[in-house]
Amino acid sequence: MTRDYFSQGARNDRRFGEHRSGTCMALIDGRFLIWMAQQGVVGASGESVNRQGLLSLLSQALSHSGLDVDLKRIYWYSDRSDGLVIDDQIVRLVQSHDADGGASLLRSLGHDLKQLAEHHACDHVLVASDDERFLATIDEAQLSGLSVHLLADESARNMPQMVRTDPGWARLLTQADRRVVVNSQALAEMLQGKIPSGMGLAVEDVEELRKSMQEVVVAWWEEEPEDLREDLKDALQISRGIPQEVDRQLLLRMRQRLARALSLPEKKMLRETLRNVVTGPALQPASAGLPPDSDE
Repeated sequence: MTRDYFSQGARNDRRFGEHRSGTCMALIDGRFLIWMAQQGVVGASGESVNRQGLLSLLSQALSHSGLDVDLKRIYWYSDRSDGLVIDDQIVRLVQSHDADGGASLLRSLGHDLKQLAEHHACDHVLVASDDERFLATIDEAQLSGLSVHLLADESARNMPQMVRTDPGWARLLTQADRRVVVNSQALAEMLQGKIPSGMGLAVEDVEELRKSMQEVVVAWWEEEPEDLREDLKDALQISRGIPQEVDRQLLLRMRQRLARALSLPEKKMLRETLRNVVTGPALQPASAGLPPDSDE
């Protein structure tokens, strides 16, 4: 039996596995985000900030938290203008925290959150702040039907300890529908204008994901008939791409395994895993993480 692995098929199948479950806005306290990037990262500095990769990094973090959403816009609250004009990002200038204790930020971000909720402008909001005074505003937005998620670093994985060490932030995080964890190193690299090596995932999370992909691909490969295996080996020898039919099958299996869709770098990792299983592993550095987030 011969399978045409590279038949064009229906064009509407191309976006299989990329279903979006809603729209999202991000309300980001720039001061808090810089502080979070400095946690556990030697030499991190908040002197200059590059927001170019922010939307991509936050989209990755949302996806890894089981939120298959379309991040449409970022509101960036800061006491200084960085001079950057970036698509889908709006800067809100507020007074410095030293000047008013964060009251200006509380009014501006809180007002925007209320407007989004009242006008049903989106399905989800991602908030980056540790100010417990937002608790009532978040609760009100949630009661209106809006899902509100809070950005956090790895410390949010151990909530019992956070309750002891930072009870105010713990109360705020407990109010969130989801706690969206971002790796501090990846965040620091993004703010410095670098491509995050782990795309927001801790090293152990990347390795766990790689292990899951290996198990899924091997299980699929063992189920394939011998003649189809040979066809795929031949197909991969003549093309760098992965046959659409195979791609769809593996994306579906990974979606079922993770209960979420894969991000673009994760899809590339899955395709690399398939090639390694079918044709043998290519030589790669032992410390390699997720592939860079570039266009296909």
